[in-house]
Amino acid sequence: MKEIDLLPEWYKSGRCRKVGYRTQYIALGGVFVLMLTWNFVTTHSISKATAQIACAQSKQAETISAAQEFGKLRSELAQLQKKTGVLDELGSKINVAGVLAELSFLIDEKVVLSQVDFKAEKFADSPGSKANSVTAVRAAGNNFARNELPGQVRFKVVISGVASDAGDVAELICRLEESPYFFLVYPSFSRNAEIKAPAKSSTENLQVSEFEISCYLANYSEKWK
Repeated sequence: MKEIDLLPEWYKSGRCRKVGYRTQYIALGGVFVLMLTWNFVTTHSISKATAQIACAQSKQAETISAAQEFGKLRSELAQLQKKTGVLDELGSKINVAGVLAELSFLIDEKVVLSQVDFKAEKFADSPGSKANSVTAVRAAGNNFARNELPGQVRFKVVISGVASDAGDVAELICRLEESPYFFLVYPSFSRNAEIKAPAKSSTENLQVSEFEISCYLANYSEKWK
């Protein structure tokens, strides 16, 4: 038996076209969805990368600021260390008031001081070498003056005045030697002298012993190699 197709060709062609259009619409829709998905993923990646770049730039700026601050602090520390070194070199490291108080304790009413000199001397490079010296602190009456001597120094104390007799001078030397403030005590000179008596006294002149004593402050120790 032979089958007879009663559908016209135009109908068949139109139906094929509809199927083709539907396939194209589905394919275009898939491509559109794929493009939207790709666009969303790309936009998210770009936003994430932008945020990471901004964060990296912020951290970089913080790092640069911290590095600059560290450099500034290091420079200030170097300046402070330099100033500290200068102060260590210039500082006399002596308590003048304490030394004068010790002298007042050691000197009795039979001795009157006319002058107290503090002389700073650079330490000798060897036991036989001669040290350079300048006056570092001068105490005369109530007047004080200070001139710093750079470097490590020791202080020589020169005491001048008058005593009732030579025995009082010798006693003062003994007291200075026993004091923990002084050492290497030696008399520079001791001689008889006359001074004018007070106006109400019947004696015209008084016999006294004029002296000068030198010693060193015991605030250091020497080590010879």
